[in-house]
Amino acid sequence: MRRVGIVSFAQLTSPRERRRNEVELVIPVVQEAVRASGIPKAEIGFTCSGSCDYLAGGPFSFVAGLDAVGAWPPIPESHVEADAAWALYEAWLVIRSGEADSALVYGFGKPSLGDVDEILGLQADPYTVAPLWPSATDLAAMAASAAIAAGVVDERQMAEAAAAARRAGLANPHAVVGEDVTAEELLARPVTRPPLRDADVAPVTDGSAAVVLAAEDLARRVCDRPVWITGIAHRIDTPSPGARDLTDVASARSAAAAAGVGDAPVDVAELSARHSHEVVLLRRALGVGSGTVVNPSGGALVADPVMSTGLIRIGEAAAAVRAGDAGRAVAHAASGPALQQNLVCVLEAD
Repeated sequence: MRRVGIVSFAQLTSPRERRRNEVELVIPVVQEAVRASGIPKAEIGFTCSGSCDYLAGGPFSFVAGLDAVGAWPPIPESHVEADAAWALYEAWLVIRSGEADSALVYGFGKPSLGDVDEILGLQADPYTVAPLWPSATDLAAMAASAAIAAGVVDERQMAEAAAAARRAGLANPHAVVGEDVTAEELLARPVTRPPLRDADVAPVTDGSAAVVLAAEDLARRVCDRPVWITGIAHRIDTPSPGARDLTDVASARSAAAAAGVGDAPVDVAELSARHSHEVVLLRRALGVGSGTVVNPSGGALVADPVMSTGLIRIGEAAAAVRAGDAGRAVAHAASGPALQQNLVCVLEAD
């Protein structure tokens, strides 16, 4: 099967977007990604999006998002009710199988329209967990408590991860949080969702992202340095937090092995960790050592546009490879309660 490369990437984030609706959030990133790709929009062979109807509060809200792309004349199009990283996986398969030579992938969401913490809690098991109405942060706090009790994570490691993210956010124009702070200063702040502090939790973020993929021959024609997807896989754990080990991320470990993360050194890793203890757990699960720069963008702890966060991790990792800051990078996307679902993508240049 032929190789697939990332030829362009665009993102848009806002702490609370009050002026634009979801379609208006998608338009600029789609236009920028298509323009930067060098592929005329009419020649893009496949389009796939990622979003969540629960965020918009209406069924089939992704159909409205197509207004930003233009679906007339009719286009080959698909959608995943998930982070757009999973839409990228579908598009990658379509190109690999020869059904298209290029693809536009985008994701969008406005979590500020409601209580995103409560909405994401609905991803839990609908029979045994969701009726208890735990929020996504409640479930994450439970996992953090379990990890601390087991001795695999401690509060200083969490504070160090949160502080590093906030410092990185100062240099990231798309971050909605940025602060020159130390781990000691964060540890002195109050615990708000035991054992989590505010800095341990991703900020509410509205936004969108878009990526254009191309098969190898086309990618080489339109891009001077395509970033190749050399491995990609996703795995799922049970949604019931009581039926799995919350001190480990088994599905991320399995996805990393299937994607070939351990086949060579990793220079940069972009991890979709919405809570600081997840950075520690994911580093261990993916086998990312001390020689790897983790979340140079700040990651989800400084900007978490739900349904685009994972796609942005792929885009940021690809940008690091294209810029020459990394020869080999790993991007990670997550969904579900307490890192239930995990996608791992390996990126390299020639």
